[in-house]
Amino acid sequence: MKDDIRFVGLDVHAETITVAVAEAAGGEVRELGTIPNREESIRKLIKKLGPTEGLHCCYEAGPTGYVLYWQLTRMGVACVVVAPTLVPVRPGDRVKTDRRDARKLARLYRSGELTPVWVPDQAHEALRDVVRAREAAKRDETRARHRLSKFLLRHGRRPGKKLTAWTVKYLEWVRSVRFEHEALEATLLDYLTEVDHMAERVLRLERAIDKAAEKMPATMKAVVDGLQALRGVKKISAITVVAEVGPMSRFEKPRQLMGYSGAVSRESSSGEHVWRGSITKTGNAHLRRIVGEAAWSYRHRPGLGPALRKRQAGLSEEVKAIAWKAQHRLHDRYYQLLGRGKHKNKVATAIARELLGFIWAIGVQVEKEQAQKASGKPLAA
Repeated sequence: MKDDIRFVGLDVHAETITVAVAEAAGGEVRELGTIPNREESIRKLIKKLGPTEGLHCCYEAGPTGYVLYWQLTRMGVACVVVAPTLVPVRPGDRVKTDRRDARKLARLYRSGELTPVWVPDQAHEALRDVVRAREAAKRDETRARHRLSKFLLRHGRRPGKKLTAWTVKYLEWVRSVRFEHEALEATLLDYLTEVDHMAERVLRLERAIDKAAEKMPATMKAVVDGLQALRGVKKISAITVVAEVGPMSRFEKPRQLMGYSGAVSRESSSGEHVWRGSITKTGNAHLRRIVGEAAWSYRHRPGLGPALRKRQAGLSEEVKAIAWKAQHRLHDRYYQLLGRGKHKNKVATAIARELLGFIWAIGVQVEKEQAQKASGKPLAA
């Protein structure tokens, strides 16, 4: 019965959870106080609130992750995690407390005004964490390299012949550099040791990603393979996209995926006045970064090199056709925008947004193929 449903708003912090309940059919909204953020306390709360089938809980996404969601769903309680930036706020409301936030969540959840986010399972979240750890390691490696190269530049140390930076020969030259002062020798050794450490860290995490990829479900593996048909999307990039997005078919249209990445233009229009600005960036920054890097490869003319042919081996003709269409479309679009005088960084951003559309198309196609294969039905021609 709908009248038996109780909507529970949870304001979650690292150590505490403030609880409020909104009765169904416009009933009262009341707070139940604050409990410790511990599993045994949560179990006592659920037992106190009544039958689990009549409870609908919600809380905002935040630094505490999805642990509470997994705990509640294991207990048989319906739970959603909502996007905090999309929670309605009254312009005149200037008082914010945990109790008011819990009551507001319960009330808005009852009225259907909250926007839930997609919650991965624990295996998917583990994959996402290791991918993000590798991304952080790459940033740290870049910083370590910059420190070393700028240190050498400040002291006038340059290789005698032109060497490509960070190749084996370049690092051999760096190790051969000597200074008169012992303090400078110690500084060089420290910077060089940190560069080596960061390189080892990246390799270690990439091996962990490879092991995690081997344990992926069949559909997820197939999507990773399918995305590599696109130029500029290799294994790590494809795994990053899948880890951040999840099932592609959860988006009905490609523009929804573009909005999820925050790569769509901001807009402020009213009446006959239309204004559009830079991208919103209110989305998944990790996804936006990876497609932004891939977008630069479409400045090259369409073609199938040996590496790309190898990645496309064994894929369906439909997936290959989408990837080939992407090469032509995005290459032409790149030079059309350059021809209009657009800055190349803005052009790459526009290409990245359109690339998300092709990523969506391949993901949906591969998921469809896997579903047909699992059902035993012949693949559609």
